[in-house]
Amino acid sequence: MKFIHKISVIFLALAFMLSACTEGFEELNLDPNRPKEATPGVLLGQMQYRFVSNSMQAARNFTHELMQVDAPRSSTSGQGLHRYVVTPGAGIWTSFYTLLRDVEDIYQISDGLKENNYKAIALVYKCWAYSIMTDLYGDIPYSQAVKADEGIFEAAFDQQKDIYTQILKDLETANGLFDDTKALTYAGDFVYNANTLTSGKNVGIQRWKKFTNSLRLRLLLRLSKRDGEINVNEQIKAILADATKYPVFTGNADEAIFRYPGTFPYFNPYYNARTLDWRDGTYLTEFFLGKLNTDKDPRRAIWAIPITVNGASVYQGIKSGYPTTLEYVVGKNSSYPDALKTLPQMGVMMPYAEVEFIKAELALKGFNTGKTAKTHFNAGITASMVQWGATMPADFLTQPSVAYDDTQSTEKQLEQIMLQKYYAYFFVDYQAWFEKRRTGYPVLPRGTGIPAENQFPSRVPYPTYLQSQNAANLNAAIAKMGGDNSNVKVWWEK
Repeated sequence: MKFIHKISVIFLALAFMLSACTEGFEELNLDPNRPKEATPGVLLGQMQYRFVSNSMQAARNFTHELMQVDAPRSSTSGQGLHRYVVTPGAGIWTSFYTLLRDVEDIYQISDGLKENNYKAIALVYKCWAYSIMTDLYGDIPYSQAVKADEGIFEAAFDQQKDIYTQILKDLETANGLFDDTKALTYAGDFVYNANTLTSGKNVGIQRWKKFTNSLRLRLLLRLSKRDGEINVNEQIKAILADATKYPVFTGNADEAIFRYPGTFPYFNPYYNARTLDWRDGTYLTEFFLGKLNTDKDPRRAIWAIPITVNGASVYQGIKSGYPTTLEYVVGKNSSYPDALKTLPQMGVMMPYAEVEFIKAELALKGFNTGKTAKTHFNAGITASMVQWGATMPADFLTQPSVAYDDTQSTEKQLEQIMLQKYYAYFFVDYQAWFEKRRTGYPVLPRGTGIPAENQFPSRVPYPTYLQSQNAANLNAAIAKMGGDNSNVKVWWEK
């Protein structure tokens, strides 16, 4: 019995010692550099970086080839976007839906914290991302998307009209939520640095509000053919009539650009790209460089590498949609300069120039913008020059190849506006393609290597993996849209 008693005493002593040693263990082992809970500020910066890096790569890898900014040096298979062959696309689908989960988290966390500015920013990203997605594919999961935590693993596809209706409502809601008397409590904003107040006002939040309404103008103009089904013209007039309630971009300081700081982990996604991947496998086209050469456009030196031909330094492009038998020699044509890989202003969501070109088109069509189409046209070109750090010659806007001619037909004036808007869209996701589908401009030359049956595409086919992950809803959407190929027109384009 004495032996058992001694053992009991020993165990009790050990238990006491262990208890004493671990008391306060959790407090002592807290990492002071790691947030105790998720806040909207923790999520926001990384989400902004990843969104714009994905959209920038989409511009480089998809839009630039399809819209004849560039073309591959060698293309012997008969495939390729420059020949209007569009394969099922999973990249943006996967990345954007993943990031939209972060958007929902920011919104929900901010709602619980009563942080309306974060809620509004989340809504703007939601609208921006879904507008790109639906313009890319057509009908997509929306109302049931990113709801796995609610048990929805196979989301139904919403029709584009319904998606756009809600996007426009959400932008209106965001506009009302922004409060420029408050800083972002948890910081995290890399686009407008809306983290602090200056003399009692948050300039960054004011710019977020301008982006909200500028984006709304972009999307309303895209729906021009559908006025009546949605009150497009009425909403445009309301925005133009009240700059206090619905402010839009008025200068380059307002444009929505994630400026890459060039510090870890926020590098331009092409920062470490090999020469082969960045420029030796791709050249700028005759179409893209042709007008820049004719106009002696100063953006040319920022966007392209000159080459030496017969002792002269020139900017020379290649054909797009060329025959499979043609192959271009390495180093003999202009491509992207390495300086673009570290240029901070590459992360463009929406440039100020675009708003001026939107207003130019609206003024041309009879909307009251307060200025003429010509004035907005010139302001759009100037804004693009400023955005890219180019010095515009004093006579640039008056030279015959650039000067806005308001004596021409409305259609010819629209063509002028859209061609300059095309250049202002350099590295802006898919917008140049979306606007080409809406207006028909710019008029792109058809390469001799494009098979006669290949049509200029109107959408990207759905990712093939959806057939195994969400087949029933996918097939229902395909039936409603009338097919799943690149020739099927989305609702606003019909």
